[in-house]
Amino acid sequence: MTRVSPRARNLRVAGALCVVAAAVLVTGCGASGDETTATATSEAAKVVPQQTTTASKSASGSPSATAQLTKDQKERKRLIEATKVTFDKAATTAVGEVAGSKLVELDLDDRDSDASASPSGSASASPSGTTSASASASASASGSASPSAGAVKPEWVAEVVEKDGTAHTVRIDAVSGEVIEATADTDQDAAEKKQMAQWITEATQTPEQAAKVATDKKKGTVTSVNLDDNNGKGVVWSVDVVDSGWKKTTFDVDAKNDTIISEKTDED
Repeated sequence: MTRVSPRARNLRVAGALCVVAAAVLVTGCGASGDETTATATSEAAKVVPQQTTTASKSASGSPSATAQLTKDQKERKRLIEATKVTFDKAATTAVGEVAGSKLVELDLDDRDSDASASPSGSASASPSGTTSASASASASASGSASPSAGAVKPEWVAEVVEKDGTAHTVRIDAVSGEVIEATADTDQDAAEKKQMAQWITEATQTPEQAAKVATDKKKGTVTSVNLDDNNGKGVVWSVDVVDSGWKKTTFDVDAKNDTIISEKTDED
């Protein structure tokens, strides 16, 4: 399954996107008119990892659970906790942006922010020429960090495909649900369009159905769904699920019969 995604080519040009390490995950959507399927499967996207363990351990004075997480797990935790729009809602928004399209790829990402790399305005030099420490001190005293320091800006990055195989990238704010940008892939050649048109025809099972199969097997948050080729043996939905321990499990689900073909958990 090594296709070069049209969305992947355009995404880095269309927007300044910072992909969360090892957490880029595609979550898809089937035909936009399939309301019955969306209703039956939306719960698959709404299972949010429990967040009470860390707080309770920290409050009791025991080692924080967060301190035991790997770098990748911490980043997944930050990204998911900042996200308000579930994958099914983002999928519906994406296909609604391009009439007659089907969603073949959806990833939860963190938008790159130039502000996060620059000092807060409150810490800049004061009129007297010296660096002001009062703003920083007051922020520390209140227990809140500077808005620009390590801010998470989650977004859903989708690829939707028209019936003729033409691909479009749609970026959606994962907090407000608003469309940030929608662009057509101008680099597709005839062969790529033909392949995409064939894949969306072969995928008789929707991404929501694939997500439900995955979350029935592993409870968690769907962060990625991607339609791909199964080494010449048809097409599969690759579904990423992040569990309550912030570990990611990837399921390959047959896009014709909802059978789990493979399952792999990332321990990092």
